[in-house]
Amino acid sequence: MSKLITVFGATGVQGGSVIRSILGDAALSKEYKIRAITRDTSKPAAKALEAQGVEVVSADMSSAEQAAPAVEGAHTVFLITNFWESTSEEVEVGQGRAVTDASKAAGVKHLIFSSLLNTTEISGGRLPNITHFVGKSRIEQYIRDSGVPATFVLPGLYMSNMFTMINKGADGNYALALPVDSVKAQVPLFDAGGDTGKFVKAAIEQYPNYVNKRIYAATEYYTPAQMASEFAEVIGKPTVSVQVPSEVFKSFLPAPVAQEMLENMLLLEDPGYYAKADLTESVSLVSEKPTTWKAFVEANKEKWL
Repeated sequence: MSKLITVFGATGVQGGSVIRSILGDAALSKEYKIRAITRDTSKPAAKALEAQGVEVVSADMSSAEQAAPAVEGAHTVFLITNFWESTSEEVEVGQGRAVTDASKAAGVKHLIFSSLLNTTEISGGRLPNITHFVGKSRIEQYIRDSGVPATFVLPGLYMSNMFTMINKGADGNYALALPVDSVKAQVPLFDAGGDTGKFVKAAIEQYPNYVNKRIYAATEYYTPAQMASEFAEVIGKPTVSVQVPSEVFKSFLPAPVAQEMLENMLLLEDPGYYAKADLTESVSLVSEKPTTWKAFVEANKEKWL
């Protein structure tokens, strides 16, 4: 009899990738039946999942009682919370706690959470405003304290963010402008749409060996200079990585998120996105190699041209 896996954010970037990976794996697609959780079951992406034999359910994460139907009978749960939906740390943490409590009550055997580090702590208080990291770190701690067996998959910096960060100038050349040193900063690049499922699949396959452990979901660390160089190789146009003053960087961003995103970039230089954790072990768990930056640029060239 198939085990049930509940996937939150099923029509989003990470949740969608998880579902595609399971459906595309001969062994896991037989072992697991998928319950896809989305707010709107009528949207085309939800209907497409139904057409592939996936159970699609609408669920509320506001309380354990409302989240209960989503995790009822589930062996495994993939949980992602969306800070940007509410831009409220407390709302996000409340949702994470609700699903954790519901999972505990339902006897879930394995909760896989898309987490991040507590950047206020690892920076010694120097970067106190990266709220979308801190909220997820608080949820991770709540899950650990709950006793629900869990694995924490920490996504790196989305390669897709570069669609707006590498810009074409009037002369047809390109620039990556960041408020960090082009050689010292270390960017753990991650193709979220293509690769979230690869790392979550590893967490499923490694169960229970990776209970209470972190898996760092990134291809490798790249310097901004390396990113610019490889981008230029693929696009065929000169590309530079330049360090800009913090206030200049903030001036290109909406005021409500400017400080948060500035600190998110400063994190890349010190103390490090993953606090300088080695990625070797995490990448070694993945059966399908993660997408390289060069391959991502090649696949998405038209978005920059």
